[in-house]
Amino acid sequence: MAPAPDGAHPGAADALRAPAETTYAEELARLAQAHPGPRPEGWHLPPRAVRAFVLGDAELGVTRKFYGDDALVDRCVVTLMSNRGLLLVGEPGTAKSMLSELLAAAVSGDSTLTVQGSSGTTQDQITYSWNYALLLAEGPSPRALVRGPVHRALGEGRTCRFEEVTRVQPEIQDVLIGVLSDKVLHVPELTGPDAVVFAAPGFNVLATANLRDRGVHEMSSALKRRFNFETVRPIRDRALEARLIVEQTDALLARADVETRLERDVVDLLVTAFHDLREGVTADGVVVEKPTAIMSSAEAVAVGYAAALDAHWFGDGEVGGEHVARQLIGTVLKDNPDDGTKLQHYFDVVVRPRAKRDKRWKGVLATRGELDR
Repeated sequence: MAPAPDGAHPGAADALRAPAETTYAEELARLAQAHPGPRPEGWHLPPRAVRAFVLGDAELGVTRKFYGDDALVDRCVVTLMSNRGLLLVGEPGTAKSMLSELLAAAVSGDSTLTVQGSSGTTQDQITYSWNYALLLAEGPSPRALVRGPVHRALGEGRTCRFEEVTRVQPEIQDVLIGVLSDKVLHVPELTGPDAVVFAAPGFNVLATANLRDRGVHEMSSALKRRFNFETVRPIRDRALEARLIVEQTDALLARADVETRLERDVVDLLVTAFHDLREGVTADGVVVEKPTAIMSSAEAVAVGYAAALDAHWFGDGEVGGEHVARQLIGTVLKDNPDDGTKLQHYFDVVVRPRAKRDKRWKGVLATRGELDR
């Protein structure tokens, strides 16, 4: 039976953003104690405890961390127990990376074996490279080998996270085909037992990919067959999204040692504006043009957090509609300047009538002039 995760990362507790296994070390320890039964070989927690870590367990004092489809989490856990990798796909800002990190922390006790995919990602950043001083002095040797995330995950029986896999060149992506098929990695420069790394129990690959992004590459059919695809969708339930925003912004503000908090009416305003622009229609049927920018829950949290900081440092500490609106404008315009016209239309046909009957929206309307500059 694998030991319970201890969240031990040197210096991580004081980091600007600690990994999940450090942030939630106490919760992971409680879950390990409460679920001492059988678990898949190499796993730090049994599947039910992994699920409880992600979705919460009130009796054990475990917070809910992912808001969305509970059945999706169950399917993800099942896939990680199988012989296929798990690929989380969806629009940007739907918490794919967060879910990936949480699952890796609960399954392996370590979410830091991560490849951050980009157009410049190379094979040695994924598998292994060399300490060139030792390589020149000694030639290829295990001591000169620098193990990458996939090499370490294979040998240690852990989950390797591969973020933004479709931003990596296809010929580099395909290094995963053999790893996922045969569960083995060859190091041809070495000889003897060190030349082949066989997967220890518990190994798997958990990747993420955006469906809507620039600079993405199509995965090969061979690589696709090695993954189970799960789509992470935006939160449709406004009450659930409001709860997420409150919890996330409270945590961020507490970390920043800022006492200002988002009041419920401001959160409702923020959620309403995001849903209007995300769906292209208001709750009372007014049609608006959807901006190019991704109006995700992650962006809503960022807007709420920035609005609170604005009110704390440049206002009286009370967050109003004007603080939210200033940050909302920046979010909408950052992807495409032409979205300014769409936002002007939203202010004129939606915000202006609301401001006449709801004082919360008067502050939003007061920022309308910033769009004319």
